[in-house]
Amino acid sequence: MKVEAVSKSPTHTLIKKNENQITLLKGLGVEGDVHQGLTVKHLSRVVKDPTTPNIRQVHLMPSELFEELAQKGININPGEMGENITTSGIDLIHLPLHTILKIGAETKIQITGLRNPCSQLNKINDQLLKAVLDKDEHGTIIRKAGIMSVVLKGGEINVGDTIEIEFPEKPHKNLEPV
Repeated sequence: MKVEAVSKSPTHTLIKKNENQITLLKGLGVEGDVHQGLTVKHLSRVVKDPTTPNIRQVHLMPSELFEELAQKGININPGEMGENITTSGIDLIHLPLHTILKIGAETKIQITGLRNPCSQLNKINDQLLKAVLDKDEHGTIIRKAGIMSVVLKGGEINVGDTIEIEFPEKPHKNLEPV
């Protein structure tokens, strides 16, 4: 389980630039990223209530999703779907709520929920939104566009850093869109 890529953008663009390293700030998010802050920074949420706490500080995406999308003819690279951290070896969307990920030497983030993908993804490929939404055998929607988290302990994250999982106490709660 490791970090495959790290990305950030100082402006509201879907695609984030890949970096060699990013710095997480406790309670704020990725230093220099447009979504950094104590209160919500996603434009659609700011319009509703700009005082809402920011539980979408750091966006994580599994690199395995890119492989799945490539099989459907959709080629996506790290950072292109707006994520800050691209991982490998972790089934992110099935981790329980409040799971803590220790990344590298010192950083810790806590999972707050699933990214709720929107139609902006179709600006990259007109089939992308449909491709990151699926249904299970009961007809429940599966959102595959990564997870959101908050920073519990800041520090630097580098490409290649290892990731450790600390599960919350049981009973575990499934992730919901945030």
